Amino acid sequence: MKFVISSSSLLSCLSTASKVISSKNTLPILDYFLFEVRDGGLKVTASDLETTITSTITPDSIESEGVIAAPVKLLIDMLKEFSEQPLTFDVDESSCEIKISWATGAITLPGTSGVSYPAALPLGDDAQETVFDVDVLLGGINKAIFATADDELRPVMNGIFIDLTPGRCIFVATDAHKLVKYTVEDEGNKVSASFILPKKPANLLRTILLKEDDAVKVAFDNKNVKFTLSNSTLMCRLIEGTYPNYNGVIPANNPNRLIVDRAGLLNAIKRVAVCSDQATNLIKLDIADNVINLTAQDLDFSYSANESLACSYEGTPVVIGFKSTLLVEILSNLETPSVTIELADSTRSGVFKPLYDDVQPSETLMILMPMLINA
Repeated sequence: MKFVISSSSLLSCLSTASKVISSKNTLPILDYFLFEVRDGGLKVTASDLETTITSTITPDSIESEGVIAAPVKLLIDMLKEFSEQPLTFDVDESSCEIKISWATGAITLPGTSGVSYPAALPLGDDAQETVFDVDVLLGGINKAIFATADDELRPVMNGIFIDLTPGRCIFVATDAHKLVKYTVEDEGNKVSASFILPKKPANLLRTILLKEDDAVKVAFDNKNVKFTLSNSTLMCRLIEGTYPNYNGVIPANNPNRLIVDRAGLLNAIKRVAVCSDQATNLIKLDIADNVINLTAQDLDFSYSANESLACSYEGTPVVIGFKSTLLVEILSNLETPSVTIELADSTRSGVFKPLYDDVQPSETLMILMPMLINA
């Protein structure tokens, strides 16, 4: 097996693929990339058994084909030290020795046979297929992923729930304190189905999609999902279980509505939250007469802070408490200059929406559970 390839294109491919690899692999072979040279291309595979990514790049030249498993850490550490230049890989498949040479030197790495490398599990005969526009899939992951949980007792909340109906996609994530629902029109989708995409492959997919222009083919059954892109495929095991009824927790009647400058509110919260209770991070919003009064205090240390901010408010006066760290997360993930906040009373969730100047093909809704304000 012998081929010549660009150092920078190989590093780019391996850096993305390496994000799959776990620091605590159960099989030693999973600490290796699988290199397969055939049909004029180099196919690189990385896996942690749950998620498998395969990327194909075109070498400058191929002298002979073959298969080898190359050590992840050694290979990436070495490639990081190269400027852009051609590298020649010469593999002795009998000894699994990988010799990498360039204009002024060479290095030898210990490889291993690729025969025992685990293959990705095939999809079942009942698999369904659909096509995502890149911007739809990337936008949905970007909007929702910050709201996913890390809860061993409720694994269904540790991923993004993707709910598909013909012409529409809904991305949902929640950790029981905050919830994001992102709805987007997508004419490419023709199926009615749903699945829960785990957080790790969702993050990896987000990285890959930034370099993608073509539509993404998605095939899935009740256990696995496969994303097919222009030069790579990502296959992962889905989270099994029933996702909570997300529509049931979104408050329906919110008579109090305010519009406020997002950056102004975000910065005010950050300033006032410095003096909030370290255990609860409680910040109180007193809303009336087109003014938001923000207050926070830590009685243990006699800290307190307050700030007033102008807003446009319709409704009765409301005093409500939120966890400041979660409030900052919500506002940081809304991109418009102004936001709309809908409230009912101090015991019901606040509904946060971006405020656009024109009609959008998508709708973003975020809710945040309130905190009890001590009298």
